Amino acid sequence: MLRVAIDGPGGTGKSTIAKAVAERFGIEYIDTGAMYRSIALKSVREGVSADDVAAVEEMLRSTDIDFKDGKVWLDGEDVGGLIRTNEISMAASNISKLPCVRANVDELSKRLASTKDVVMEGRDIGTAVIPDAEVKIFMTADPDVRAKRRYDQLIEQGKEADLEKIAKEIRERDYQDSHRELNPLKQADDAVFLDSTNMTIEENIDAVADIINNAM
Repeated sequence: MLRVAIDGPGGTGKSTIAKAVAERFGIEYIDTGAMYRSIALKSVREGVSADDVAAVEEMLRSTDIDFKDGKVWLDGEDVGGLIRTNEISMAASNISKLPCVRANVDELSKRLASTKDVVMEGRDIGTAVIPDAEVKIFMTADPDVRAKRRYDQLIEQGKEADLEKIAKEIRERDYQDSHRELNPLKQADDAVFLDSTNMTIEENIDAVADIINNAM
């Protein structure tokens, strides 16, 4: 069985890299961040505050998240194009602190990883979700570089963007993710450290592929 856990802060390109690596090795790509973002999207839509734990727990009981055809589905709706905004990113960071939310996502993630070969990326995959993964990678990049990548992505999509604001939000989210009480963002002791600051997408994909091949 081959289970690849890729962890790291937001904006490092983990989703793009993990998806491409999964395609290269012919295995399933699981985006756990999309699960949290989907829950955050639903909470924003329904006006459910992360401070109201009972309301979040009630919302989760009627929430269905699945991955099919390379897309993430929330209650039967393809939400891939709706969960990548800065608003949803911050909402996801807030709501992911709740034990009930993490338990919900962890249960689904573990179930998926127990049935097939996967490349799974997130914040605590190698430390909490599949700590016995055959390959663990901790991917990071300079915060300013991550902000510029996100800014360029938004501009390319024809959306308005403020580079200074994006950089501020990335640093705030990094702090939140690494200081939360439950399963904070950190490198697993046996994970390979990968700094993607000066890498192109293709170089990053090749680097991760090399790590997997060496492990195998």
